[in-house]
Amino acid sequence: MPFGCVTLGDKKDYNQPSEVTDKYDLGQVIKTEEFCEIFRAKEKTTGKLYTCKKFLKRDGRKVRKAAKNEIIILKMVKHPNILQLVDVYITRKEYFIFLELATGREVFDWILDQGYYSEKDTSNVIRQVLEAVAYLHSLKIVHRNLKLENLVYYNRLKNSKIVISDFHLAKLENGLIKEPCGTPEYLAPEVVGRQRYGRPVDCWAIGVIMYILLSGNPPFYEEADEDDYENHDKNLFRKILAGDYEFDPPYWDDISQAAKELVTRLME
Repeated sequence: MPFGCVTLGDKKDYNQPSEVTDKYDLGQVIKTEEFCEIFRAKEKTTGKLYTCKKFLKRDGRKVRKAAKNEIIILKMVKHPNILQLVDVYITRKEYFIFLELATGREVFDWILDQGYYSEKDTSNVIRQVLEAVAYLHSLKIVHRNLKLENLVYYNRLKNSKIVISDFHLAKLENGLIKEPCGTPEYLAPEVVGRQRYGRPVDCWAIGVIMYILLSGNPPFYEEADEDDYENHDKNLFRKILAGDYEFDPPYWDDISQAAKELVTRLME
């Protein structure tokens, strides 16, 4: 079944597993995420490399929902700073999602290596993220999981663009959203407080990202005890609800007032 003809509600018209392997060579698993395994795939006729995400239906309703959701959202979007959907196969047992291959590193890895970004480099990253998110919001799509790990350099060149990845939690905003989800450190107060929310939660997450890029530290932090994650999240959420963050010295001493004001506006 060609990509343009995917019908998620049609339970009878499945692809055969051989259709996937006839077109693509799937390499070894390069990463395992909560809902899927990620492979590097090569198209046999062209030799082009892609990323393949494989979701197993037997892993439960949440996994099936995540795969369907990612397909639906990615079919709607086309933007230079969003990792693009290339192909989809749905068999009786699996969902295969083929995406452009980003060969650069996650922004998260750069932060781990160098500690923080200059204001100029931060501005370059945030500008691209804001442009992509403004595009998503124009389509009434809320990403709901913006974080450093989901911002990737498209290639290894010095001036590589940034692309946003991982859309399995993204959602169309048809009225305010009730379901809380995302990564704890990046959650907006309305999500933490289990209130209805919408597109502004992505702006809050971009504020958190910008804060980390400039200072090397998260705005809301709680020491993690391996045996007590529940209390860790409760304490973290209490700080988020209180808006308990500061521009601490010495990390922020040389950061411009304009940059601080943008962080503050994003996290209003």
